[in-house]
Amino acid sequence: MSCTHAASIELTELPPEIAGCEDCLRTGSRWVHLRMCTSCGHVGCCDSSPNRHARAHWGETAHPVIRSAEAGESWFWCYEDETVVTPPRT
Repeated sequence: MSCTHAASIELTELPPEIAGCEDCLRTGSRWVHLRMCTSCGHVGCCDSSPNRHARAHWGETAHPVIRSAEAGESWFWCYEDETVVTPPRT
């Protein structure tokens, strides 16, 4: 399956510093891995985290594509199409 949202990716680069999952930091929760929304830059926690904030962000905003915000990882994922995404070259 291919992603129908790759062209909508606006952000591919991670910010220089990430404190953690924005929502977990606000509520005092913990996270496992971090994901960044490629539409708005929201940093949320992965599906292995208790609160799954990155997926919740997709549900609230319909921003379908995220990228890993983990050191050494550069993959992208589309929640809507349930597939790995190759971002457009910038």
